[in-house]
Amino acid sequence: MGTIFVGTASWTDKTLLESGWYPPEAAAPADRLRFYAEQFPLVEVDSTYYTPPNERNSELWAARTPPGFRFNIKAFSLLTHHPTKVSALYKDLRPQTDKANVYAKDLDAKVVDEVWERFLSALAPLADAGRLGAVLFQFPQWFTIRRASKDYLLECKERAAPYRICVEFRSATWFKDEETTGETLDFLRSYGLPYVVVDMPQGHASSVPPVVAATTRDLAVVRFHGHSDKWTSRDIYERFGYHYSESELTPWAASVRELAEATTETHVLFNNCYRDYAQTNARQFAELLTASSG
Repeated sequence: MGTIFVGTASWTDKTLLESGWYPPEAAAPADRLRFYAEQFPLVEVDSTYYTPPNERNSELWAARTPPGFRFNIKAFSLLTHHPTKVSALYKDLRPQTDKANVYAKDLDAKVVDEVWERFLSALAPLADAGRLGAVLFQFPQWFTIRRASKDYLLECKERAAPYRICVEFRSATWFKDEETTGETLDFLRSYGLPYVVVDMPQGHASSVPPVVAATTRDLAVVRFHGHSDKWTSRDIYERFGYHYSESELTPWAASVRELAEATTETHVLFNNCYRDYAQTNARQFAELLTASSG
């Protein structure tokens, strides 16, 4: 069986800081990261979706965490077909436009190439220190199953190399029936693209079913988004403010162990980031895995 890493999608959320999860002595950012890394072996950095990472932060993160710790980095929005704030782009690459948001298709190809290069180069200190887990490419609901989408997935893998990426869909077209699900998983397996299993609210435009599968031998990823009945809210705390019960998590422990039987590493991330919900559920899930292994 491979190694299972359990963690959360944040260690700096303001409601987490207010929750009292951190001890009083972990008042500074450096101390909080060190404390977090004593509790979990993995964290996901979601801020890089909104603003590209910088090399200095990567150096600090690597220095403040122990050997073997993993950072999964969420890809910048421009790279995953999402609208991107012009103000979030590198200053020298911002287009002359009155638009607040742009897509990659709105920019010159050389600008997009430069964004890719700078985004990936900022991760080098993490990779050099052995701290980089995977780069998460989470695609929007309009990224549907079609030839152009598949081609772009392969482009992402090629551009990001030698870093490994993982792919999360938010369009049910990739899983609309048994045949399509098979097509999706076969494609990912054929090209060595790790698939992200999700647990999330169902019945929405961005919902995908919890299809449990490993598509590579080196990595499987599971992300828990909660089951909020306010999934469409613009308030992220209403969307993700969900605390899992043990009865909800117990069946997932068996599924994750099955994934770990097929992969070198399995990354489990709790994205229900409101107060200490993600941290307490991650700890609970790690305990369930330990209990099930006994």
